[in-house]
Parts: sequence; C-alpha cells; structure tokens
Amino acid sequence: MIKLPYELWIGARYAGLVSLRGQRGGRDKFVSFVAATSMVGIALGVAALIVVLSVMNGFQKEVRDRMLSVLPHVELYLPGMDPEQVLQQTPDLMLRAKQSPEVLGEAPFVAAQAMVMRGQSLRGVQVRGIEPTAEAAVSDVGRQMVVGKLTDLKAGGFGVVIGAELADALSLKQGDTLMMLAPQGSISPAGFAPRMRQFAVVGIFRSGHYEYDSSLVFTHVEDTAKMFRDSGTAGVRLKVKDMYRAPDVALALASLMPRNVLVADWSRNNKTWFDAVQTEKRMMFLILALIVAVAAFNLLSSLVMAVKDKQSDIAILRSFGSTPGEIAKIFLVQGALIGVIGTLLGVGLGCLIAFNIDVIIPALERMAGVQFLPREVYFISRLPSDPRITDIATIGITSLVMSLLATLYPSWRASRLQPAQVLRHD
Repeated sequence: MIKLPYELWIGARYAGLVSLRGQRGGRDKFVSFVAATSMVGIALGVAALIVVLSVMNGFQKEVRDRMLSVLPHVELYLPGMDPEQVLQQTPDLMLRAKQSPEVLGEAPFVAAQAMVMRGQSLRGVQVRGIEPTAEAAVSDVGRQMVVGKLTDLKAGGFGVVIGAELADALSLKQGDTLMMLAPQGSISPAGFAPRMRQFAVVGIFRSGHYEYDSSLVFTHVEDTAKMFRDSGTAGVRLKVKDMYRAPDVALALASLMPRNVLVADWSRNNKTWFDAVQTEKRMMFLILALIVAVAAFNLLSSLVMAVKDKQSDIAILRSFGSTPGEIAKIFLVQGALIGVIGTLLGVGLGCLIAFNIDVIIPALERMAGVQFLPREVYFISRLPSDPRITDIATIGITSLVMSLLATLYPSWRASRLQPAQVLRHD
C-alpha cells in the first residue's frame, strides 16, 4: 500500500476535500467554506474566458467565411484604366495566373459604386460585374441564389442580381426594374446630368452576410464596363487552394504580372476589420483574465485566513518535529488543489457552454423575447462558437500559474510561525 506524505492529507483536509475525523469542527467548516468560494471564483473566471474567446473566434470565422463566399481570395486589377480596355487584357492575366499551382480558378470582374432608385427609395450599392459562367470558379454566389440563376445575366440585357435584404428594402422581386445611377455623368448647358440606366431584376441571392445582402449587386461584366467606363475598376478574381496562404500566393503572383497590375489578397482588402477583431480579442482576454486574478487574490486571502486559524495546529506539528518546509508544503498543497480543481471545473463548464452555445442562446432569446445579435449591427443573426485547444490550454495554464503564485506568501508565512510564541498565547 502506497503511503502518501502527511502534508498532502492535511492540505487536502484544509481544502475541504477529505476529513481525517468523523465530524469536522466549526473552524474546519469555515476554512472549507472559504476554500470552496475561492474554487468557485476560479472556475467561473476560467469558464467566462473560454466562452467569450470561443464566441469571438466563432464570430471571426463565421464572418470571414461568409465574406469569402462572395469576395475573391486574390484580385488582379489595373487602376485608372477604362474597364473595357482592361477586359481585353484579362485572358492574358488569367493565363499568367494559371502558372501558379496554388490558383484553382479565375474570372474577370468590373467593380464600381452606384446608387439604385426604386420609386422614392434611394440606396447606395457596390456593383460587381461578373462573367456568369466563370464566376462559379471563384465564388459561391451561384449556390446562394434563392430566386433565378446567375446565368440569367446576359451581355447587353442589363439585368441585375440583388441581395435578399436589398430586395426586401426596395420591395423588389424577379422581373421588377430599378434605376441605377453612376457617379460620373455629362455636363450640358442645362447642367450636370448623371449617367443612369434601367436594370431588370433577374435573380436574388442570400449570402447570410447582412452587409452584402443589403448593398451588393451583380451585373454582367460587359454591361458594367459600359455603364461605369469612367469610374469602374476591372481585372481578374482568383481562388486559391488555401485561403490562409493567400498573402503568400499574391506575393508570388506579383512577380508574374506586368508592372502596371496590382495584386491584393482578401486579408489586405479587409485588413482594418480583421485587425480590429484581433485587437478586441487580445483586450478581452486581458480584461477577463482580471476575473481569474481576482479569484486568485481571493485564494490568497483565504489561505492567509487559514494560516491565521490554524496557528495552533501548526505549532503542534512543529513541536512534533515538522520542519518549516513541511509546514509550507501543507498550504502549498491546499492552494494548489483549490487552483487545480477550480481550473478543471472552469474548463469543463466553459467547454460545455462553448460547444453548446448554438442551443443555449436561442433558448435564452425565446425566454427573454429579444434578439442578442441584430443582423444590421453584427452582420450575422446567430451566436457562433469556435473553441480552440490553444486558447483553452492558455487559459488553463494562466489560471494555474496565478493560483500557484497566490499560495507562495501564505505558505512562507506559515513556515515562519514560532511554536513557542503561538502556544504561549493559546
């Protein structure tokens, strides 16, 4: 039978985990209660950190994936040139891009900004001119169509595919018409006349990303080039094998392109948004880590109280020959057990919530009668979660380190007690 050191048993008893006697006295119960509150504080802090970081990871992943279902991984474009002239060069650009084994698909595009008008309603939109048959190689818009097909866009037909949110806002359906106004126009003796054209709605898509569903429209690339010949930007959109390597692929493609061609990847085009999310995640970790720090400070306070309460026990142990180091180990064991168990409970609770948040949040929304994520503000309408092992491990290690640091001072103080002085006062 393995005989464990007595310091371990006494430390576990002070932590409220075992009892060496049939009934624990009032003082033992009080010390155990304080230890339990410290344990609960650590568990709640760890659980809160895991849940919040998992939600932030899920939010970033969800928005990024929905953005990249519409946006290209890499763009090749020639700024300042007439889109119709650029479209004549796109076959050569696509041929050069195919030299990279990382490129999976290519499609020409023309991008511009415009205003669309329907009755008395006026909305600003992003116009994306595409080649319908080639678009499937670089985006998922064709699979996101809820009304009509992307191939209904015909050159010279001046048709438009709009997002579901925009269709609802302007009360548009398939077959309806809208007026599109370009930023540039012509100046005549009568004044400035904006360039405008009537487009027919041939389809409606829903990407799940509110910003795109409410402000992005697709037209045929040739119609877009004609409509926005003074303000549009044209080029080639690419899809790569690994979107996370898009910056490296873009850098390699730049060396294959003519000098007047600019190459941009999705992380560069949306750099501000992703940088803001990363900064927010770091700050949230620091802020919520303070909860664990407060719990660790509570652990320190409870250990100091335990040392104060157990002075007589310490003095008796010292009288029986226990060394200062052995006394220190007792309270190190007590604090370590509280920290370890609190951390494990927090990790378990945090993972339970993080992995089931898609069930918990809808239930709370139904009970409270509110929507926690308005689509107009957060781009998505449900709370995603993406628990990551690295985050969970970092949180657990941080909690354990804080807990162990909190045990050092009380353990040192307990080892410095002089038994003669304590017993004289008792």
